[in-house]
Amino acid sequence: MLKSPKFLWLLIIALLVALGFMVKMFILTGNTIPSKDDRTAILVTEDERTMILGEMRKFLETIQGVTEAIAKGDLKTVEELATEMGQGGDADMSPSLIGKLPIEFKSLGFATHDLFTELGKTATGGDANAVLTGLGDLMLNCTSCHAGHKFVIEGTKEAGGN
Repeated sequence: MLKSPKFLWLLIIALLVALGFMVKMFILTGNTIPSKDDRTAILVTEDERTMILGEMRKFLETIQGVTEAIAKGDLKTVEELATEMGQGGDADMSPSLIGKLPIEFKSLGFATHDLFTELGKTATGGDANAVLTGLGDLMLNCTSCHAGHKFVIEGTKEAGGN
């Protein structure tokens, strides 16, 4: 048994500092650098970038399908498409990638999936104008994310590598 309470307090403080550092790096800031275009550059591997851009493409394809369905008055299809996208959130994302993403990006991503779910629920009410309003709210998340973030491949010149 340790006899020195000072040692225990120092150990506790050291562990709390380490925990705080890990929270800051892996939950709050992620693996980011400032970018010349005033966005946050998120440093990822080529495969991670491909996966994330694929997810964003699914968002856009769903929005396109929802827009066509609204134009046809087919709110049942809107409900199906939006609900499916709302439930399909980040299942393929590895823990290492999640650690690289800043909290703002993660928050927008999860909120966007939630807005798709809400859009599906709104479509069940049968009000196409309410669906369009919800779609506009959802698109604000997309434009905010693209305005504030970009993906840069780790080790490239843009990332500060050789």
